Amino acid sequence: MAEGLVEAPADSGAEGDSGVSVLERGVAPIKPQFLTTREHFHRFLEGKGQEKLCQETEAGDPDGKDVPEPEAKRIRLEDGQTQEAAEAGEQPQAQKRARGQNKGRPHMKPAQYDKNRLCPSLIQEPPAQCLFGDRCRFLHDVGRYLESKPPDLGARCALFEAFGRCPYGVTCRFAGAHLGPEGQNLVAEELLARRAHLPPVRNALDKALQRQLRKRQVHFERAEQALRSLSQGPAPAAAVAEPTTPEGDPGHNHRAAQLDPVGPGTGTPPSSPVRTCGPLTDEDTVRLRPCEKKRLDLSDKLYLAPLTTCGNLPFRRICKRFGADVTCGEMAMCTNLLQGQTSEWALLRRHPCEDIFGVQLEGGFPDTMTKCAELLNRTIEVDFVDINVGCPIDLVYKKGGGCALMNRPAKFQQIVRGMSQVLDVPLTVKIRTGVQEHVNLAHRLLPELRAWGAALVTLHGRSREQRYTKLADWQYIRQCVEVASPMPLFGNGDILSYEDANRAKQTGVAGIMIARGALLKPWLFTEIKEQRHWDISSSERLDILRDFTRYGLEHWGSDTQGVEKTRRFLLEWLSFLCRYVPVGLLELLPQRINERPPYYLGRDYLETLMASQQAADWIRISEMLLGPVPPNFAFLPKHKANAYK
Repeated sequence: MAEGLVEAPADSGAEGDSGVSVLERGVAPIKPQFLTTREHFHRFLEGKGQEKLCQETEAGDPDGKDVPEPEAKRIRLEDGQTQEAAEAGEQPQAQKRARGQNKGRPHMKPAQYDKNRLCPSLIQEPPAQCLFGDRCRFLHDVGRYLESKPPDLGARCALFEAFGRCPYGVTCRFAGAHLGPEGQNLVAEELLARRAHLPPVRNALDKALQRQLRKRQVHFERAEQALRSLSQGPAPAAAVAEPTTPEGDPGHNHRAAQLDPVGPGTGTPPSSPVRTCGPLTDEDTVRLRPCEKKRLDLSDKLYLAPLTTCGNLPFRRICKRFGADVTCGEMAMCTNLLQGQTSEWALLRRHPCEDIFGVQLEGGFPDTMTKCAELLNRTIEVDFVDINVGCPIDLVYKKGGGCALMNRPAKFQQIVRGMSQVLDVPLTVKIRTGVQEHVNLAHRLLPELRAWGAALVTLHGRSREQRYTKLADWQYIRQCVEVASPMPLFGNGDILSYEDANRAKQTGVAGIMIARGALLKPWLFTEIKEQRHWDISSSERLDILRDFTRYGLEHWGSDTQGVEKTRRFLLEWLSFLCRYVPVGLLELLPQRINERPPYYLGRDYLETLMASQQAADWIRISEMLLGPVPPNFAFLPKHKANAYK
C-alpha cells in the first residue's frame, strides 16, 4: 500500500547523506534507522526475525549500484515486453490502479460449519427430543461427531472461565477444559453463582417478538398517530398501512396478540388492545414533550463512533476499558429490524460495561423509521437513538438513506419529527457537511434539526464525494457550532492524538466523536484523557488482541462457527491496526491519520509483523490467538478497499 513512498537515498556520491530520511507528503516520518525496503521487509518476516538485515544493504549496493525495483513496481506492459526494451521507443502508459471495493472476493466458509454438525437438541442440558426426527440434517450420534471433530484449539475455554459453564458442551473447540472423564459438561458452581447476580448482555431478540414481526402481527399505533399528524389531511394508505395480514386470511384474527411492551415506563394508549400490568400513569395517556424527555448530558465526553463491521460489541468493550465514555451500536437498517432478522438485531446488543449506550438506525422513509423507533422504544434499553444521515455507500445512498436525506429535506423532517414523537429517549442525528464536495448543506439543516426534535447532532467534517481523500474541515465545523447553538454539536474527523483532540475542542464543539482513530489505536481515549503519547509495546498490543478474542468467543460462541466468526472480525480489525506506527519509531510526533506508514523494521519481530499490510500476516497473528485456520478458510477485508478511497 505504501510501496515506494519513502526510500533511503541511494546516491553513492553524497557524503554523509545516506542515513537521512526523505520526508514526503502523506508518509509517516519514521526514523531512518528503522526504514527498509519492501523485499527486505517480507524477507525478514518469512525468516521469522532470525536474519538481521543491515541498513547498508537497504540503501543500495556497496558497489554503487542501486537495488533493482521489486517486480510489483515495474511498469506492466500490454504486449508483455520488458521495460528496457520499451525505453528506446515510446514510453508505455502505466496500468491504472484499480480502486474501490473488491466485489469479486471469494465468499467461502469452513466445511465444518455444515458437515458433521451435532444436533442442537443434544447440546442442551438436559438433552431434549429433536423436533425434526428423521428429517433432521444434523448428527445424533455423539461418538461419530467426536471422531470427525477437529482437535481442540487450546486448554482454556473463555466461556467456562467467564461464566462457570460452557453452553456449547462437546461442540466447544476448547472442550477439554470443561469435559469430564465420561464426556459430561462440567460446571463451576461457585463461579456460576457469582455470575448469576451480574447483569447479562441486554437487548436480545425475543423469539415471540420475532414470530410476531415475521407474521406482521405487531401494531404500531403511536407511529401511525405521529404519521397522521405530520401529513396534510388524511394520511395516505401507503404511509400508515398497518403491517397485518389481508382480510380473510387465517391470521387476520390474531390482532389481539400484539407486542407487549417491555421495560419500565413504556406504557400504551388506552385504545390499544394490549393488556398492561401495574398502575396507570400519566405517561400511559399523555406523550412526553421534547423538553420533558430524559436529558442526556454528553458535554466533554469521548464518543466512540458507530463503526460498521468493526464496531461490534467485543471491540466496544476494548474501547470502554481504555476510556471511551459513550458507545453506539453499528448501523442497523430499520427494514431488517422490522422483519425480525436475527443478524440485524444482534447489532443492538448492549454489554453491562456500556453505561451510556445508543443505537443507530438507517432508513429513507418516515413510516419505516418511525415504526422502528416505536418498536425499539418498547423492547430494548438504550440511552439515545441516532439517525444515520452520513453513510456514503451506494447501497444506502441510492435507496434514499444516509447522505441522501440531506438532499431530501421534506422526508428528513418527517423522519426526525416522527421518531421524536414516539421515542421516550433523546434523538440524535449524525450528518456530513454535504453530498458534493464544494456544496455545504449542514449549516442550513442544523437550525431546523433542533426545531424538529433532535437533541444532539454530530457533524463529520467531510462530504460524501470526498470520502477520505481530504482532511476534515474543522473550520466549517467551527461555523456550524455557532449556527447550531444552543443545541450541542459534536465534531468528527481525523482525531488520532491528544493534540488533534485539543485542536478540535478549540472549535467550541460540545464533544468529539472518534472513529478511525479508535480502529488504529483503541488506547487513544487514554492518551486524550491523560494528555500524553503512549509508546505501547508489541506485547501489550498483542494482549489487547488476546482480550478481543476472549470477548469475541463470549459473544459469538466457542464452537467452530463462533471461533471463525471471531477470527473474521479480528482480521477485519487487523487491516486497520497495521497502519499504526509506534511512537518510539516516529521522527516527528504525532502521527497524522492521513499518513501512510512506509516499510520499516520494528524493535522486535512482533512489532514488525503487526506492521505488515498483507492478509497472510494478519492470519498468522490470528493463529497465535485462535489456533490454525481451517483448510479452506479465505479472507479478504470487506471494507478495506473502500475505507481509504
